[in-house]
Amino acid sequence: MATIQISEAEKVYIMHGVRDDLRVDGRGCEDYRHMEIETDVVSNTDGSAKVRLGQTDILVGIKAEIGRPRPMAPDEGYLEFFVDCSANATPEFEGRGGEELGVELSNSLYKVFNNRHSVDLRSLSICPGEHCWVLYVDVLLLQCDGNLFDAMSISIKAALFNTRIPKVHISEDEEGGKEIELSDDPYDCMRLNVENVPCIVTLSKIGHRHVVDATLLEKACSVASLFISVTHKGTVTCVRKLGGGSLDPDSIFEMTEEQQVSLLS
Repeated sequence: MATIQISEAEKVYIMHGVRDDLRVDGRGCEDYRHMEIETDVVSNTDGSAKVRLGQTDILVGIKAEIGRPRPMAPDEGYLEFFVDCSANATPEFEGRGGEELGVELSNSLYKVFNNRHSVDLRSLSICPGEHCWVLYVDVLLLQCDGNLFDAMSISIKAALFNTRIPKVHISEDEEGGKEIELSDDPYDCMRLNVENVPCIVTLSKIGHRHVVDATLLEKACSVASLFISVTHKGTVTCVRKLGGGSLDPDSIFEMTEEQQVSLLS
């Protein structure tokens, strides 16, 4: 993750503000920054979205291609994730630093989104055991000012909502083989049901309190963070601790409850 160096005096100032529920930018501990969401922003994709959360800027493009289903799920399609950490977002993303972070973020997104509880993967099946739709989700980090996971999850959900998958017509040839034809009509398409697609809420522990949507400055004062993916019904689908510090069990339960409340509100 991108980091920033701050002085001890700045840390004390930020931590005292969090203690008094008044952060540096005027927000309370449970407040998000202003968010802007745009969809259908990339013309050569089947679905796209751009999210700006404070100064964090994320662009997502989705391409649907026909592939072979996974052996363990022959009647389902699947999603593949690739995260590109642009060096323009922060100098730390240059070279191997950006590549390693991109792989880490891609693996986390795969665990959160690529399951039948989050996305209706069976709707992506074409011929069970033979053909299915594979959604290639490309995430580009344009600018980084903290809280990458939350911004990425929102942009991915918006891009999935925007995705149009061509209708498939299957016919048999004279030899009994199957022929797949894709509709040329842009309106003859399938839309994904994104109702159960989760959003990620990340809480960062600063002092004896925790905050949502931490900036890079606040992240530098945090010993550990907890990210939880939550559906619109409040169901927790994934939990992961970030950072080198520790969290006691009581604070984990408290943070989990607050994350569910933050999403539902």
